[in-house]
Amino acid sequence: MENRLFVDIHAIQSLPPSNVNRDDTGSPKTAIYGGVRRSRVSSQSWKRAIRQYFNNESAEDVGIRSLNVVKYVSDLIIAKDPSVTASDAMSMADKVFNVAGVKTKDQKAKALFFLGKKQANLLADAALNQVSNQTELKKILSDNPPVDIALFGRMVADDPSLNEDASVQVAHAISTHEVQTEFDFYTALDDLAPEDNAGAGMLGTVEFNSSTLYRYANIAVHDLVRQLKNGEQAVSASKLFIEAFTNSMPTGKSNTFANLTLPHLLMVNIRQDRPVNLVTAFENPVKSYAGNSKGNSVTSIERLFAEVKKTEKFVQAPLRTFYVVNEDVAKPEWGTEENSLTSLLNDFEEVVTNCVLERS
Repeated sequence: MENRLFVDIHAIQSLPPSNVNRDDTGSPKTAIYGGVRRSRVSSQSWKRAIRQYFNNESAEDVGIRSLNVVKYVSDLIIAKDPSVTASDAMSMADKVFNVAGVKTKDQKAKALFFLGKKQANLLADAALNQVSNQTELKKILSDNPPVDIALFGRMVADDPSLNEDASVQVAHAISTHEVQTEFDFYTALDDLAPEDNAGAGMLGTVEFNSSTLYRYANIAVHDLVRQLKNGEQAVSASKLFIEAFTNSMPTGKSNTFANLTLPHLLMVNIRQDRPVNLVTAFENPVKSYAGNSKGNSVTSIERLFAEVKKTEKFVQAPLRTFYVVNEDVAKPEWGTEENSLTSLLNDFEEVVTNCVLERS
């Protein structure tokens, strides 16, 4: 237990009318919890948004996940040696992937494959140097994982030796209260319709709901250090994840609803025993009623703070708690209130760096 270090990340965030994550029928995803229907945003949806944030906002080595990894590496081969033809580069890249254990068909991976930029460059070098040793090629794909592969993991069904365990867990976000799906009936007019045709060019409906979400994720920092083989990089990746968790948003129907909100509360608990999801604070759903000036967000924040102390009947208290809140609520004495995400990340970096150094 002494070598474990977990980071719990909790957020309360309100969404206006929106449909950020749809099911196969186009309806907003939902779940039954505490006997009532809740709005839900899947972990896969928000992880995708976090990875996009990494790509857009970070200088860290991040990966790509694609069926077209052979073309990706073949382009690097040509960039390194322009004398290689496009056809030869594709054949060379296809060969190194198959020898390494990543099966392809028609020069595409049979399943989405997660590959880091550094790994791709080393594969291109290996192809140019005609490396055919399977152990050496597997080592390229196993070593030097980018931060997103270390955080989210990688599964290779054809060759489990290339799997990478995730150091992050992300929960499905659910509303702290009951929701009802609503329908927006819309019409679209034809700008070039004749004057004697007053009808709409298209009719339809879009489903949506509004919700105050509880969002949760955790990082096993000790695993991240092991994967990256670098404590400083592990701390930097953890900071980046918290920043992306806070500022990212799934893009479903965003042009229709412009639901680009930020959390009312971000709370980070640093723990050494185990991670703790605090969704139990909302098993009894928050209820709105006439005359309630708090609204769902303030009530949800109060419940979340109270749940931290309730869990201490079963687990240790967090080593440190940092939080940023933009609502008028009673501030818990057991946590450190920060005036911004930047100051929270700076204090987080100092504490976790010291913890990592103590455990190394």
